[in-house]
Amino acid sequence: MSLTYTVSQLNAHVRRLLEGDFRDLWVEGEISNLSRPASGHIYFSLKDSDAQVACALFRGSTFGLRLPARNLTNGIAVRVHGRATLYEPRGGYQLILDQIEAAGIGAMEAELQRRREILTAEGCFLAANKRPIPRHPRQIGIITSLSGAAVHDAITTLRRRNPLVSVILYPSLVQGAKAPPQLIRRLHTANRRAECDTLLLIRGGGSAEDLWAYNDPDLVRAIAASRIPIISGVGHETDVTLADLAADLRAPTPTAAAEQSCSDLSGEAQRLHRLGEQLHRAITRQMERMRMRLDHLDHRLDQQQPARYFERIRQRLDELDTRMRRAVAFRCRQEQNRLHHLMQTLHSLSPLNILERGYAVTYDSAGKVVSRSDAVQPGEKITVRLGVGRLYCTVNRRGKT
Repeated sequence: MSLTYTVSQLNAHVRRLLEGDFRDLWVEGEISNLSRPASGHIYFSLKDSDAQVACALFRGSTFGLRLPARNLTNGIAVRVHGRATLYEPRGGYQLILDQIEAAGIGAMEAELQRRREILTAEGCFLAANKRPIPRHPRQIGIITSLSGAAVHDAITTLRRRNPLVSVILYPSLVQGAKAPPQLIRRLHTANRRAECDTLLLIRGGGSAEDLWAYNDPDLVRAIAASRIPIISGVGHETDVTLADLAADLRAPTPTAAAEQSCSDLSGEAQRLHRLGEQLHRAITRQMERMRMRLDHLDHRLDQQQPARYFERIRQRLDELDTRMRRAVAFRCRQEQNRLHHLMQTLHSLSPLNILERGYAVTYDSAGKVVSRSDAVQPGEKITVRLGVGRLYCTVNRRGKT
């Protein structure tokens, strides 16, 4: 009868075998998924074209490395020394490192440099070709995934800064082999419709592999050829893709892209208030100068006794003063009412407000938007997004209407 292990016994046994047979080994590969937690330890995957292995470099081993720990980045090729072990709680096989040295440029980094050189020669990154970003756009298009946090953050930022700007969504995949063609189609669609003043090309952070779609040469060419100005906000501040270099403006995050796409309405209101105060002061000074001049003329003409004529002039001046003040106040109220009406109109047309009026967005089990009944099958799981919350449902039957 064969021996039966518990999971803990099996993992402990495998760990002892690994640590016994692989206590001193060198492995060469490319760094990926680099992580630097607050503990000071460094974690990454070492990969080649066919496989990868998890690596851990603990804080006490980061001193005296041939390749300094601060120089470790995704995409570089390295040669590491250490021992193999098994992390028993998760059953994960990994290498515990004590030395790292450079081994040339990694395959991903080399390919990125090759693409950048080709696209540079084509003029895709020329500063002279960058289009100016409109300061006061009427409509802004967002090309991103509807299921990510990036689109929510961008819309929230736009509504906070400038509720008068309307938003048009162009949903697309943002990673994987199918993402570049879909992103390109969305760019072409936006340019063909010509309904936006600015386009935001955004997605949240991720590994170098997650962001690789934004290094696609055809996507970069489409960005450079766009007639609509493009602001890119791909990944985090330290992530720079070829799409960022081709865009008319690069923002460090999706939220920053939204902030840079339009003026802050609250700032404009403050500017209008300052201008109003300046106008009031200028009018007051002018009136004071006119009154002083009138008093001077009154004194000079007093000797000629033009009292009645002068009284009519003074009365006319007071009437004009009153009418001018009323006109300024009336114009200010008109502009305030117009701004209030525009903000209410925008709120009623907001994509999020549409959901609050009872409409819903349906996603299939793969997370894609469902717009036709024949796109799902009976028994399939679907998700319905409402104005507040989501419903997780099962399709019982389909109908054409």
